[in-house]
Amino acid sequence: MDWKQLISSKRLGQESRHGEKHDDRSEFKRDYDRLIFSAPFRRLQNKTQVFPLPGSVFVHNRLTHSLEVASVGMSLGNDVARKIVKKRPELAGTQFMQIGTIVSTACLAHDLGNPPFGHSGEKAVQVFFKEGAGSRLKEQVSAGFWNDITHFEGNANAFRLLTHRFKGRREGGFVMTYSTLASIVKYPHSSAAAGPKGKFGFFGSEQDTYSKIAEELGIARLSATGEPLRYARHPLVYLVEAADDICYEIMDIEDSHKLKILSFEETERLLLGFFDEETQQRIRQRIADEEITDNNEKVIYMRACAIGKLEAECTEAFVRHEEEILGGRLKGGLTDYISDRSRQAYGQCSQTSFQKIYNSKPVLDVELSGFKIMETLMATMVDAAVNPERYYSRQLINRVSSQYHIDSPELETRVMAMIDYISGMTDIYALDIYQKINGTSLPIV
Repeated sequence: MDWKQLISSKRLGQESRHGEKHDDRSEFKRDYDRLIFSAPFRRLQNKTQVFPLPGSVFVHNRLTHSLEVASVGMSLGNDVARKIVKKRPELAGTQFMQIGTIVSTACLAHDLGNPPFGHSGEKAVQVFFKEGAGSRLKEQVSAGFWNDITHFEGNANAFRLLTHRFKGRREGGFVMTYSTLASIVKYPHSSAAAGPKGKFGFFGSEQDTYSKIAEELGIARLSATGEPLRYARHPLVYLVEAADDICYEIMDIEDSHKLKILSFEETERLLLGFFDEETQQRIRQRIADEEITDNNEKVIYMRACAIGKLEAECTEAFVRHEEEILGGRLKGGLTDYISDRSRQAYGQCSQTSFQKIYNSKPVLDVELSGFKIMETLMATMVDAAVNPERYYSRQLINRVSSQYHIDSPELETRVMAMIDYISGMTDIYALDIYQKINGTSLPIV
């Protein structure tokens, strides 16, 4: 793959207008601004990241997480650009120098397709079709569509949200640049190639769109004719993934300390574990010199140090493995190629997260409640899509936004429209609809 081809400002749905200048912003900055001001991005403020949405203690939601990931992504992209140009001076002055903005924008978009209630919402959609009432649809839909919905993936849904033509939305969805769109596709293959983990990057309805983007950018195709479609990653995906990995792992540790799931001593040990003894002492001394006495503020300082170290090491890993990345050969993510000390410390954070955070009572309560809410919404709304002629179905369909193709004569389109509608809900809106469906909440005029 070639950097000059990989970085393209051509817009999906506006190919004939490529090269037109609208204002002083770069095309990639226009992508960034378009996302920041979009309704789906704004709704992330009311979607669960890991912990319950804040009460007296403010922890991360999907919006704050995405903003922080975008910040780290900007640093990664800018640092990588600066280092690679030293090796490849012919890239200076080209669009390659804007990869910081591209990565940052893709980071903003990476969670747009996640349904309410975090991963439990995603799992609820899958389980509804695999094990629940939705399993009866298997004989009524195509094998490809069945693969898509039984492996429902927030990553694939984000690509759909940005590229699909919903009612009233012009060709190309958000009309983003090809490079930005390619940079969010973490698993560039179809659901038929999802494997045991069930990860994939685009639904069948958007497969041709991704192929069009990949061919334009020169992304290597890895599958032979007749095999499930599979591509190499766009190189910038590694930076988006690294920014996400750094933020969710480190920020979950900080949130856990705020919620008193982890003690200060445990948190300090985890965050300073990325450094040798001498550096740890220097960090503690700087905290003392700056007269930081509050434990939460100390954690914030140590967290910043840990993120800074991981960002620098992921930058170095990308530059060191650039040829493998461009050749589509690098296995795993950039955090697999950082220093032994950092990798061990990162592993300790991951292990603690699974043992003490993701199995903590507040997190499990959200997952249990969220799963039940999503299960009920899926059962009720998908049944309405399958049987639209029924009286109650029409009542439900009438409250679905007109942007969705819920009145399509095709069953698969109607079912997908209901999944689009439900996955776009915020946690609170999903709870509100759930209560109304169950008759436990009535509107007050």
